[in-house]
Amino acid sequence: MERVFNFSAGPAVLPLEVLQEAQKDLLALPGVGMSVLEISHRSKPFQAIIDSAEANIRKLMNIPENYRVMFLQGGALLQFAMLPMNLLGGKSADYLVTGTWSKKAKSEAKLVGASRVIWDGGETNYNSLPTNDEIKAAVAPDAAYLYYASNETIQGVQFAAEPEVDVPLVCDASSEFFYKPINIEKYGCVFACAQKNCGPAGVTLVVMRDDFVARSPELPSLLSYSKLAAEQSMLNTPPCFSIYVVKLVTDWLLNTVGGLSAMYEINKKKAALLYDVIDASGGYYIGHAKKECRSLMNVPFKMQTDALDKTFLEEAAKAGLQSLAGHRSVGGFRASIYNAMPMEGVEKLAAFMKEFMEKHG
Repeated sequence: MERVFNFSAGPAVLPLEVLQEAQKDLLALPGVGMSVLEISHRSKPFQAIIDSAEANIRKLMNIPENYRVMFLQGGALLQFAMLPMNLLGGKSADYLVTGTWSKKAKSEAKLVGASRVIWDGGETNYNSLPTNDEIKAAVAPDAAYLYYASNETIQGVQFAAEPEVDVPLVCDASSEFFYKPINIEKYGCVFACAQKNCGPAGVTLVVMRDDFVARSPELPSLLSYSKLAAEQSMLNTPPCFSIYVVKLVTDWLLNTVGGLSAMYEINKKKAALLYDVIDASGGYYIGHAKKECRSLMNVPFKMQTDALDKTFLEEAAKAGLQSLAGHRSVGGFRASIYNAMPMEGVEKLAAFMKEFMEKHG
C-alpha cells in the first residue's frame, strides 16, 4: 500500500491529506449518515459543500461579485465549443495556438463560428510563446475575445503573465489553476478541468464575468452559460463527489499551504530543482521549452539519444517515480509537478536524474 510519486499530467496527484479526509468520511459524512457518493444534490449537506467550495475559490482568487463560479461537466473539450457558441455574438475570436490544447480549442471553435489564429508555434513544435508586442500587433480590435492556454501541459510552455490587450481575455488554465494568484478582473472567463491541478476528473471550473454570461444566445440548456449560471450549477445533477474533493483541495490550499502566494513560492522552488539538473547536465538532458517560456507545472525533457529511455523509466519506477513518459508528440519524459506534488517527490526525481546520468552518461 506504499504510495509512489505520481508525475502524471492528469488525472494527477492529489494532496495526501485530501485523500485521507475523503477516505475518512467516504462511508458517512459527519452528521449525515450517508456517503457523499449517495446524498442528493438537492440536499442541505450537499448545498453546504458546493457553497463552501465556491466560497473557497472566491477567497483564493479574490473573485468579485460580478463574476459567476460554475461547476460544469464535459471537461475542457466541451468548453472549447461552448465558448464560441455563447460568446461570439456574430463577431470573430482570435486564438493563440501555443501547443496541443490551444490547437484543439481552435479546431473546435471553427466548427461553431468565425475565428482566426493570430500566432502559431507549430513550426518549432510549440517550444516558445509570442511576446506581448507580437500579440498586441496581431489581435483584432473588434475581436469577441482573445483565447489562449496559459500553460500547455504537453509542450511545457507557460505564460508568466496574461497578454495585455484591449479585447476580453478567455483563458484555459486547466493545468495551472490555483498555482499562483492572478488578477481575475483582467479576464472575461477563466476555466479549468479539475483533474490536473485542483481536484479529480469529472468537474470543470468556470469563472466568468457577468457580461460574458449575458452574451449567451438561445441554446440547449446544458450548453448555455446563462442558464447554467441561473441555476447555480444545478441545472442537472452535478458531479457531486468531484465538487466535494475540490472543496477539500481548496481547504488545503487555504488552511495548510496558506494561500496562492505561498503556493507559488513552493512551485517556483520545485521547478527550479528539475531545471537546474537539466541545465547543469551539459546537454545530457535537454528541455523542450525555451528557458524564458518554461512551465512550473509540466517539465518535458529528453536525453541526447532515446536509446536509454526505457531504462530511465524502468529504473525510475523501481525508485517509486511513476508516470514520467513524455507525450508522443514531444518524446522523452515529462514530470508534472502540480500543486499537490510534494517537495520530497521533486527532490527524489532530481537526485535520480543526477544518479542516472552518472551511471549511464
